[in-house]
Amino acid sequence: MADNTPPDYELADRLALTTPAQVRAISNPLRTSVLGLLHERAATVTELATAVGRPKSTMAHHVKVLADAGLVRVVRTRRVRAVEERFYGRTARMFHVAVERGAGEPDLPGDFNDFEVAAQESAAAFRDGKLWGFIRHARLPEDRVGEFWERMAALVREFDELPRSGDTVYGFAVGVYPTDGPSLPEPSAATPG
Repeated sequence: MADNTPPDYELADRLALTTPAQVRAISNPLRTSVLGLLHERAATVTELATAVGRPKSTMAHHVKVLADAGLVRVVRTRRVRAVEERFYGRTARMFHVAVERGAGEPDLPGDFNDFEVAAQESAAAFRDGKLWGFIRHARLPEDRVGEFWERMAALVREFDELPRSGDTVYGFAVGVYPTDGPSLPEPSAATPG
């Protein structure tokens, strides 16, 4: 039985996006779809174009933007007749934005809201009764949030590395964010508890 643990090429665990070009490259929904597909296995421009239903020329442009930004690279090639076919893969499993805008520089494009994307993707699953999710709120100090985020990132890595099988692609959204929700005051000495 073949090993179907994704992806089928070597890549770094994390990559800090440190340039505006990298942030702009990852902020495009089509390019993030490409990065998602490359989590499973390396693919050619033709395969990517077919998967997302876009022209090969459009996909070639977007792959070039990702490659120029250092987010994808050629991981192998094969000769098909007289043409060398390139297979692209991600440079890292996870990307995180680490760019600081200097004084007087234009605003950088923000990474898109993963929860907004998840909400759009999950609407049909919700209608079909196939959406599983939780939302909880807790008052936490910053250092505990960082610890919790590392545990969530480990769970995301585990999900990314699951063997690919079955016919349905599942989404997995996880996050932690500050809210303006209410909180109880600290208990007073007279309060039992």
